[in-house]
Amino acid sequence: MVDTGPQAFAPGQEPTPMPRLALYALLVCVLAVAAAVVSFVQGNWLGVVWILLAGVASNMAWYYMRKAKTGRETRPVTG
Repeated sequence: MVDTGPQAFAPGQEPTPMPRLALYALLVCVLAVAAAVVSFVQGNWLGVVWILLAGVASNMAWYYMRKAKTGRETRPVTG
């Protein structure tokens, strides 16, 4: 048999499909967009702040999803 090296995760402990922080950031993004729509419909310019918050939250979600994806693909090098 061929040794494939150390495993990143113990057997039976698969990583979650999406990290929790990315899920929370995505939720904040969706809620901020909804708040912006409601704000603009009511004629309030405060919706601009909600749009900016949605942009920051979407960048955070992308970052954490990307970080989790690259973390799963790489394995620690032991030598």
